[in-house]
Amino acid sequence: MEHPGLLPSHQADRAHCGTIAMGSGNKTRRGPGWIDLQLHKLLRLWQLGACRGTPMAIIAITQYPGTRAFELGRLLSDRLGYRFLTADDLISTASRIYGVTPEQAVIADERRPHFWERLKTDTQRFVPLFRAVALKEMARGRVILYGRSVGHLMPDYGQCLRVRLAGPIKLRVIEVMREENLSAAAAERRVRDYDREVRARVQTLFDVDLEDPAVHHLTINTFATPLPVVTDLLALAAEELDRQATPEQRGLLQDTALAAQVRAALMIHPKIGQAPVEVVCERGFVHVTGPGLVPPWDRLVGDVARTIDGVSFVEVNPEEIAAPVRPA
Repeated sequence: MEHPGLLPSHQADRAHCGTIAMGSGNKTRRGPGWIDLQLHKLLRLWQLGACRGTPMAIIAITQYPGTRAFELGRLLSDRLGYRFLTADDLISTASRIYGVTPEQAVIADERRPHFWERLKTDTQRFVPLFRAVALKEMARGRVILYGRSVGHLMPDYGQCLRVRLAGPIKLRVIEVMREENLSAAAAERRVRDYDREVRARVQTLFDVDLEDPAVHHLTINTFATPLPVVTDLLALAAEELDRQATPEQRGLLQDTALAAQVRAALMIHPKIGQAPVEVVCERGFVHVTGPGLVPPWDRLVGDVARTIDGVSFVEVNPEEIAAPVRPA
């Protein structure tokens, strides 16, 4: 029986290191691909074991103007010793890795109002790049993420906490006046317009309604409770998530991050671009399916996928397209 993560034997010459097993008669000579497979299994078992008890919680804070989200993120990062990354940090990384400008990549976090004028094709291109960077950071664990859309990129695998900060409009307006040196009227317009616009943008980009309580794990009024108390509350939640998280859950997050990185790498390749392909990863084994993935395109897709750190083997399969039925 073929290993579920390996290519079929007739495609083995396209695999990561060549043929998996070669034989004649009753003797089998195992090739370098088989050795890689065994090393990958051992490494994966070691990683899962090493993750047990290691702090891996991820907290994503969905920020609204005047809710003191940045300040809370910093306090929580210091309290837990976790990394603190803003959406701008992720955008900067996406720009560097994928060769796009920050002005192009900023569309993914709906942070600046002028992005709404961009074409839908830009959205389809840049959001997957932002998602790949965000998920890669999540897979590393021990991170506080701060932004407007980043929390809705997190898969619910048990070690993530999606937090929405809220507060009375009047108090948020006062906070925005202080933070941005605005008049009361200007600050109120900013808060109300921004809330409405961001809700529409996130619903368009991610099909998520920010006003739906079910999309958040926790909603906190940062004016009803002192920030140090909120910090302690979230720190306790992170520690409890760490205690309950399993190696399997962490493995799922790592595989999701790898699949996103492979998809992003394929998207920026000039010969592949936005081709309709589906990428799935299981324990480091990547499966890519899509129409037209026949030679030489299957080899090209496999070569691109193998450039991603953590990918062990790649299987590329063309998607069968049903032939049209001629009417009688």
